[in-house]
Amino acid sequence: MHIVAVLALDQVVPFDLATPIEVFSRTLLSGRPAYEVRICGPARELDAGMFTLRPPWDLSGLADADTIIVPGRSANPPVPASVISALRSAAARGARIASICSGAFVLAETGLLDGLRATTHWAAAGELARRYPAIEVDPDVLYVDNGQLLSSAGAAAGLDLCLHLIRRDHGSAVAASAARLSVMPLEREGGQAQFIAHDPPPTPRGSELEPVLAWLEENCASELTLSGVAAQVGMSTRTLNRRFREQTGTTPLQWLLRVRVRRAQHLLESTGEPVDRIAGLVGFGSPGAFRERFKRVVGTSPQAYRASFRAPVG
Repeated sequence: MHIVAVLALDQVVPFDLATPIEVFSRTLLSGRPAYEVRICGPARELDAGMFTLRPPWDLSGLADADTIIVPGRSANPPVPASVISALRSAAARGARIASICSGAFVLAETGLLDGLRATTHWAAAGELARRYPAIEVDPDVLYVDNGQLLSSAGAAAGLDLCLHLIRRDHGSAVAASAARLSVMPLEREGGQAQFIAHDPPPTPRGSELEPVLAWLEENCASELTLSGVAAQVGMSTRTLNRRFREQTGTTPLQWLLRVRVRRAQHLLESTGEPVDRIAGLVGFGSPGAFRERFKRVVGTSPQAYRASFRAPVG
């Protein structure tokens, strides 16, 4: 079973700690847990601000973990040498390591992010870049996937990152199921902006855009235009674009393309329909455009994705 070790340090942010625990522990394969989740720490008791945390595992729990999640911390005290050593050893043997929010500072301290692109909460991005100039800090995205090493922005972006990892491991259907159990929409693409409007912050879930997003999901296979979507929801195209930018960090048409790709992933996993037919079923005008967009979003071709994740027949 795939082992996910969540690394808890002093001043760990409870939300960042709980996110991977909840998401990975609720992920199922054929009704059985897909992951073994461990909480590991360098000491028997840790200061989590509002409470004291007693991790069931010490750092030895990282030694055979397949994935290590490094949550953010509300302050940045020195990282224990034992933690740096354990993370470097894990990386050397090929473990996947991902940081959430200011957990990027812990990962940066190991030197593993040197020469790579990474992100963190927008408010801490400048400090991360100043302290670790060898890292290419991108303050605008939700998460960055370098393959073995990943990083995410703050708060809900940690959920996006966890769902992205589940999709990488087990495909679209399993990730979608985990999202539903977490009462979370299918994860946003890592390249989407953390936010555009600073005041107020975006609230795409439960906001005025929620009916629009639901309508796009239901009608994604139709031939849609920006003006048509705007008319459907009673907004001008300018207002619709602005609201999307403020509340999702992307445009209506980019959101629609993502929905179409996610629908295609489900069909590739669950049906034997030819790829060209799936392109039409999800709303792409041509198979070529579908293949290009699919590879941009998923990172591989539709055929390769199907070979990896299609459920066995019978």
